[in-house]
Amino acid sequence: MKMIKYLFRQALAQLKQQPLLTVVSVFGTALTICLIMVMVMQQQVKVVPFAPESNRDRLLHISWLSMSKKSWGADDRSDGALSYQTAKNCFKDLSSAEAVSIHSIVYQPMQIRLPQSSAKAVDIKHTDASFFKIFDFSFIDGKPFAKAEADAGLPVAVITETVARFLFDTAAATGKEMLINDVPFRVVGVVKDVSSLASTAYAQVWIPLLSTQITTESSWAGEHMGLLRVVILAKQKSDFEAIRTECDRKVKDYNTSIGDWVILLRDQPDTQLAMSQRKKASHLPDMKGYYRNQLIMILILLLVPAINLSSMTQSRLRQRVAEVGVRRSFGATKGEIMGQIVAENLVLTLIASFVGLAMCLTFATVWGSSLFAESSMIAISATPQVEWQMLFKVSTFIYALLFSLVLNLLSSGLPAWKASKIPIVNALTGKTHSNN
Repeated sequence: MKMIKYLFRQALAQLKQQPLLTVVSVFGTALTICLIMVMVMQQQVKVVPFAPESNRDRLLHISWLSMSKKSWGADDRSDGALSYQTAKNCFKDLSSAEAVSIHSIVYQPMQIRLPQSSAKAVDIKHTDASFFKIFDFSFIDGKPFAKAEADAGLPVAVITETVARFLFDTAAATGKEMLINDVPFRVVGVVKDVSSLASTAYAQVWIPLLSTQITTESSWAGEHMGLLRVVILAKQKSDFEAIRTECDRKVKDYNTSIGDWVILLRDQPDTQLAMSQRKKASHLPDMKGYYRNQLIMILILLLVPAINLSSMTQSRLRQRVAEVGVRRSFGATKGEIMGQIVAENLVLTLIASFVGLAMCLTFATVWGSSLFAESSMIAISATPQVEWQMLFKVSTFIYALLFSLVLNLLSSGLPAWKASKIPIVNALTGKTHSNN
């Protein structure tokens, strides 16, 4: 331990002697680590748990389906989201799942207002009572609508704090009435605002799926296809396969009751990550390609600072060849020389990692609304709310440290080995190579 502390103190002293090279190396490495972390975070916000989607690691999604006829060719099909009839008959009563919810795609804003007041466009999601069992919303006032209210299609609503303050100038809005597309609804609960990065749970107002007062035939009351999706909460991740098996069985049973039509699930239900990579029913997520592309991009980004640090290390060593010779003549071993050089680079990359991580969090927090903007049909009337708690994970910090270690080994290993191999006589005279 004393030796490690000594090496680090000596490394810091050497870096202070060459401030320009140190600053350039730290900034270049930090910028690259920042880019890597931004890329990691862009993927993390799609899959890592955060409220109200704290159970993402236990969620399965059915977002799309394909419809075909037995008389059609193999490539003839119609793709889209689910109708209420299909979602209910195939997936609502899964015995292998903890909870199942049917919910609408947030596809267009609706107008909310009080009588004799101006209206505001908000994103509204139709769903059922199970939705609030799957997602952990933070209720400020009131509670979710009950199963009986949802099944009866009563005009009740859960709203966000921002909506409550817009309408009533207070978050204590339970029991008050508002108009949604000029239809009266009673507020039963108020929750903290939800970021649109919570792509399934997100809305600004939640109302029962069967609130027929503002439900249109084209939305989800069609025979087989509509604008609905299904989210399934597993008791544990090991139940995923059993849930998929039960879904396949239920779809096969349902297909026998719908005449010439055939429903195709296309490898669903999807995990949270697979769902984020699936764009439509016929576009199966290429997970091997996804992981391969992520790895290639990270390796390319790692290569740039590795070359930068290697060049800086070589430059510092050319100025310190005589010092290496003196240390060797006084008994320093090749291993000690290598350890000193590697330690200097390790200190440099550790500093750069913390700087890069700080840059990333600052960038993501300040410009998060643009960086994490959704390209799907959600969040039309709202920009993403980004908080550093959603982005900073222990795993992110560990990634930064691992990147530091890899960068250190890539950039300092070969220069350190070469420096340790310089003959003592050549080193004392300032030469970096043998006379042979």
